[in-house]
Amino acid sequence: MTYYDLHTHTRASDGMNRPAENVKLAKEKGLTGLAITDHDTVAGIREAQLAGNELGVEVVPGVEISTRVGDKDIHVLGYFLNIDDKKLLARLVSLRRTRELRNERIIENLNQLGIAITLEDVKYGLGRELRPDESLGRPHIADTLVRMGAAADFRDAFDRYLAEGRPGYASLPRISPEEAILWIREAGGAPVLAHPGLYGDDDLVISIVEKGKPAGIEVYHSDHGPEDEQRYLQIAQQYDLIPTAGSDYHGVRGGVVFHGDLGTRSVSSDTVEKLRQAAGTGRVI
Repeated sequence: MTYYDLHTHTRASDGMNRPAENVKLAKEKGLTGLAITDHDTVAGIREAQLAGNELGVEVVPGVEISTRVGDKDIHVLGYFLNIDDKKLLARLVSLRRTRELRNERIIENLNQLGIAITLEDVKYGLGRELRPDESLGRPHIADTLVRMGAAADFRDAFDRYLAEGRPGYASLPRISPEEAILWIREAGGAPVLAHPGLYGDDDLVISIVEKGKPAGIEVYHSDHGPEDEQRYLQIAQQYDLIPTAGSDYHGVRGGVVFHGDLGTRSVSSDTVEKLRQAAGTGRVI
């Protein structure tokens, strides 16, 4: 059997590793391939593909687009999209600008709590220059809070300040999941609703599926339990969606793997071929 982890992040967004490091790790774990799905950017894919060519690991070009419905952040994954599509790249720039504004709001919230943190502190913690096509996220802010001593560890930073509903959290208006699905299709890709179990609202999940008609749904995810998997597999079957799997690997922070180790959630090559065929067609094969 051949296996692919279809949800991994690199330092092009909020992962810890270079794209080539993710590919090397996939090779070491015996995977046939992996997808690079950074938040609102495709900046890490070229490097990953070069490494994949050298190591014999297929790199599925992907992205994870940030959207919002009411008070919930919803993520949509895109696979096999054209990463040179000019309209897509311009749209991703606009999404990263929204992300930057959100980061500024989070910093303001933390300052009001008496925490003397700046965006410059966060960027300094990267240890390198941030490229224009890369993005900062809450994990970077969490790392900075830990370095400052304002949080005991990465998880504590989220639990106390950065998770939804906590005093440092902020969210700005974003595009809808349906728009993200359309953007991915227009760029020749196959859209998949990411980690539905994290939203805590299956009625909303079904509404997105019915309105947006994605090609697939991420049934198997590091934060899904067996009951979640069974429930979303049933939704996939009911709506003729491709059931996908991904670890949502972000690397290791403070000795802890976040969300799950690369390769711990995977699909066979049959699923990858279904996504490849569904890409850009508006239908499920």
